[in-house]
Amino acid sequence: MVKLIALDMDGTVLTPNHEISKRTKNAIDRAMEHGIQVVIATGRAFYEAHSIIKKAGLKLPYICLNGAEVRNEDTEILSTSALNHELIEEVTEVFKSEGLFYQIYTERAVYTTNVERDIEIFMNLSGQTEHAPSEDTVRKFMQNRIEKGTLIETDDYKDIFEREEENVLKFLASSSSNAKLVRAKNELNDIGNLAVSSSSSGNIELTHENAQKGVALETIAKTLDIDMKDVMAVGDNLNDISMLKRVGYSVAMGNAASEVKAITDKVTETSTEDGVAIAIEETLAEMDKKAASN
Repeated sequence: MVKLIALDMDGTVLTPNHEISKRTKNAIDRAMEHGIQVVIATGRAFYEAHSIIKKAGLKLPYICLNGAEVRNEDTEILSTSALNHELIEEVTEVFKSEGLFYQIYTERAVYTTNVERDIEIFMNLSGQTEHAPSEDTVRKFMQNRIEKGTLIETDDYKDIFEREEENVLKFLASSSSNAKLVRAKNELNDIGNLAVSSSSSGNIELTHENAQKGVALETIAKTLDIDMKDVMAVGDNLNDISMLKRVGYSVAMGNAASEVKAITDKVTETSTEDGVAIAIEETLAEMDKKAASN
């Protein structure tokens, strides 16, 4: 019986407009009314995820930055897995050697050396999906992040790396060259103590090895005294695999990467077709049917 549901955000619980549909919101509410705990498991930082979840009228725990930060439903930090200076130096050396553009995520903000490059990458990624937003919409989104202080442009990351009061939690590197990404992933995997994944075909997401969605989800389940066989997870990309492999009920989105679909128990509809809502509704229907027969 499902007692805990973990939901990825982008490409999963969110529409292409970065919103939660009414049907999905209702399905999450119904799950919670059934006594099921629902948790957000995202590659986004908390400050990027929370505004969307709050706007939808939901109050949920968070697994952020692929598990580098975990917060309860009251937004209090429960755990943090940061990268140390030695790992940061090795990682940046790999990115520089391959000429990869990359961002830094901390508990305070996302740092970039070129906002225009960020917009270009965002547009390229959006172009791979249905209902891609216009460039004007993307620019307004980026400007809003800058005004809120959650996206900061800087000339050099060195000062950030040296700050004692701020932790580096995630790197996000992007490239249009698959060969560069493959070489970089191989080099990063050789370093050790790192979790190397992707949230799209054109990027690399990098966190500490303890900062994985699956590891964080296991910790939350243990805290709630819930066996992982009673946990359901829904995702669409490679950074979701660590949790999809650990749960008793794994669901891939219709728009998921082929590697994700290959390891899940079930494939639901796409994010534009309320795939998360459908997966939850079917699960609740099965639970109600079993309860009625007992």
